[in-house]
Amino acid sequence: MYRNSRGRPGLVLAAAAVAQFVVALDMSVVNVALPAIRSALDFAPLDLSWVVHVYALTFGGFLLLGGRAADLYGRRRMFVLGLAVFGLCSLAGGLAQEPWQLIAARAGQGLGAAGAAPAALAMLTTTFAEGPQRVRALGVWSAVTAAGGALGVLAGGLLTGYAGWRWVMLVNLPIVAAALALVPAGVPADAPAARRERLDTLGAVLATGGIGLLVLGVVRTDTLGWGAPGTWATLAAAALLLGAFVFAETRVTAPLLRLGLLRSRWVSGANVLVFLAAAGQFAAFYFVSLYMQQVLGMGAAATGAAFLPFSLGLVAGTVVATRVTSSRTPRVALVPGALLAAAGLAWFALISPGGSFLADVLGPSLVTSVGAGLVLAPVAAAATTGVAPHEAGMASGLMNSSRQLGGCIGLAALATVAAHHTGPTTDPGALNDGYALGLAVAAAVFVLAAAVAVGVLPRRRSVAPVRRSTETTENQLEGAPTATDV
Repeated sequence: MYRNSRGRPGLVLAAAAVAQFVVALDMSVVNVALPAIRSALDFAPLDLSWVVHVYALTFGGFLLLGGRAADLYGRRRMFVLGLAVFGLCSLAGGLAQEPWQLIAARAGQGLGAAGAAPAALAMLTTTFAEGPQRVRALGVWSAVTAAGGALGVLAGGLLTGYAGWRWVMLVNLPIVAAALALVPAGVPADAPAARRERLDTLGAVLATGGIGLLVLGVVRTDTLGWGAPGTWATLAAAALLLGAFVFAETRVTAPLLRLGLLRSRWVSGANVLVFLAAAGQFAAFYFVSLYMQQVLGMGAAATGAAFLPFSLGLVAGTVVATRVTSSRTPRVALVPGALLAAAGLAWFALISPGGSFLADVLGPSLVTSVGAGLVLAPVAAAATTGVAPHEAGMASGLMNSSRQLGGCIGLAALATVAAHHTGPTTDPGALNDGYALGLAVAAAVFVLAAAVAVGVLPRRRSVAPVRRSTETTENQLEGAPTATDV
């Protein structure tokens, strides 16, 4: 599907990194701007959360489809198309005059991101050979992913405070333009396939519907609660569709997600690990942001600026992880990284109502972020280890889906734990206790991630390619585990 020529690897990496940065940035950049958006567009209180939720809904729901489309129709083509949709919808959001216009624009951004993100990761895994080169490339990709998510809070606060809320949308335009400008000179054109496989339409409908309903059921718990009939009905429908998706994928010759991929301990273990790590990291952003604003009384711009050390720690962690794992197994960085992040979150759980940024935030921010950074780069390498080039988009879409679902479900669950402990109050002391509990549970999630890295991931890097079995029919697919996987 992709030309043998790898184009200019440096420009491929730059284009993928810039695109991933803006996709990650948009996950958090609007959060601090929500009060200003509500006031400017006269949002109803219950509708305002959809500015955040609808992006998660379309992004998470279409990632598997986006990844497989990149394999079938061309990675460069899907990369450009996804970024173009993302940029146009960012412009529409920045010009929105009504609440529905902004929500529709955010939905379009999520759809564009679901096309661009897995295509970007697939471009890297097919451009850089497995081993030190790929680890270094994925280290850069992971660093900008981490920086984008963390700097989104900083950018959101500064843009809202000094330029206006519309710029949290319009800021995407020059970044998208920079990524697209790198494509003609550096990213090789997609080669026409000798025999184009058909897209698994049934699988795409079932997976997109199931994941979308799962995200919808989870994000609505902030208003309906976990015990509401509407929540259970939505989650049950999601489970039904996802179960039907798994069954359907065993009956087609060109599935949206080849289940044999999950027989590789690298792929399955990395996806579980990234799910858990995203849950802990998203929760840390959420609770620490609320602690600084609701308990310490910091403003939006100051809260955003306070996340700068977190961003720097994430980048530093990914740089160290890249160097450590260039010639060694990803476990070398994953296990200590997850434990270090757990230690930082446990330190965060000691926050107090009378605390300060220097006493309660700075130290734990650095420890947590360095630990999370140590996890981010190796887990991307682990999730694509042994994956054949023609399934790179499939594996990339799977890993991005795991990250998105982990962040969404983990944050909703931990926010519920904190809210249940706090109760309906605005007392800073009670809020502090709820946030501390949420951070403590997030620390336990990272400990579980470390256990997965120890218990599931192979001890050695060398694996056979995760391929279709030649001893079975095309409907019976396996992941070709090696001796190191046993």
